[in-house]
Amino acid sequence: MSLLIRNGRIVTSSEDYIADIYTEGETIKAIGKNLSMKADEEIDASGKIIFPGGIDPHVHLDMPFMGTFSSDNYETGTLAALHGGTTMVIDFILQTQGKSLRHALEQWQGRSNGNCYGDYSFHMAVTDFNENTQKEVKEMVEKEGITSFKTFMAYKGALMIDDRQMVGLMQEVKKQGGMVTVHATNGDMIDYLIAKHKAEGKLSPLYHYLSQPEITEAEASGRFADMANYTGVPAYIVHMTCEGALNHVRDAARRNQQVFVETCIQYLVLDASLYEKDFDGAKYVMSPPLREKKDQAALWAGINQGTVLVVATDHCPFKWEQKKMGEKDFSKIPNGHPAIEHRMELLYSEGVHKGKISLNKYVEVSSTNAAKLFGMYPKKGTIGIGSDADLVIFDPQKKHTISVNTHHMNVDYSSYEGWELTGKIQQTILRGQVAVDNGNVRINKGYGQFVKRNKVSGII
Repeated sequence: MSLLIRNGRIVTSSEDYIADIYTEGETIKAIGKNLSMKADEEIDASGKIIFPGGIDPHVHLDMPFMGTFSSDNYETGTLAALHGGTTMVIDFILQTQGKSLRHALEQWQGRSNGNCYGDYSFHMAVTDFNENTQKEVKEMVEKEGITSFKTFMAYKGALMIDDRQMVGLMQEVKKQGGMVTVHATNGDMIDYLIAKHKAEGKLSPLYHYLSQPEITEAEASGRFADMANYTGVPAYIVHMTCEGALNHVRDAARRNQQVFVETCIQYLVLDASLYEKDFDGAKYVMSPPLREKKDQAALWAGINQGTVLVVATDHCPFKWEQKKMGEKDFSKIPNGHPAIEHRMELLYSEGVHKGKISLNKYVEVSSTNAAKLFGMYPKKGTIGIGSDADLVIFDPQKKHTISVNTHHMNVDYSSYEGWELTGKIQQTILRGQVAVDNGNVRINKGYGQFVKRNKVSGII
């Protein structure tokens, strides 16, 4: 299969020019003006922008949580991602305490193998670091191509590890050429505040937010940065939401340490006032919670300053009936937010179109930096000869409205219902195949491949 895309405005993290792209098989073979090749299919991209396929390194598909599963599985989730211009996701395997990393990997492979439309990889969440787990780290890196290891400083009794386990894991992951990523919030303090609010009869979604004040995230982010500095491991904070946490990363930079930071699209565009909408606020119950306007300003500034390197989603959707598990107790609301389909278009409309970030910065934080940090560049994350032909053809002028009636995620509400956006995905191309063409799906389930990743340097 060959494809020729003519006259598109090609934008990467460092370039912006008009040219043709010729792909053959799964990779890009030629880029230039007025290419003379004949192709099986030709697309005129005049007036359109061509971006590298989006990479979302933070999703939870078919994930067990609070007695239920996230409502998008690998089939529906990766297809919704392709509709929104994201060609590659990295999901999280959750180790069961008392069991091996291999056991967890096999569980997740059982749900993902043969079911994905888009390409995918895994992070390994370590919830029980011991001598046996330590031995498995090398195997995951070298045999499985899983080079990033997630830790939780919250969800005590389920996912949380203590600082002793954290330092031990960091030292082993550093030795094996991997990266440690973290959910950085203070689990003990959060548990105390949840119990306090429940004892006082404060049970609405607002108290989910008030149980996780900014200090819980800022303190944990600083503590994680300190431990990473001591061990020397490449360190990445997922879904950062607030100015206080960002300032701890800025402090780390003063001692010549680089801590990699990811935020999520919702923290850039939504705020905590949504928790005041009675139980409707359950739509926005996620951890960490939405924050304040000043935190949005800090995160946008962090992107432009090069401190915030990735915009992901933490996509973890639950249907309304699942959310209603916590109708009488906010602590029983499944934590999660549907956004995998809207990240690229929201970030363009709210970021580029409104003058908050440049086109090149948009590509950096939506694709290139994730590819570099997680050992996939230049196979993924750029438009270049020999790279995978993962491409998005984007109409920067087209206006459209987000709605539950038109999205493709397996969830029965939209957190962005009625939002009017400027800029829309026209075609999403995955490894040389037009996967989605103006909303029409042209590939089959199972086309998505697992991507083994390289060791990481901790340098970007």
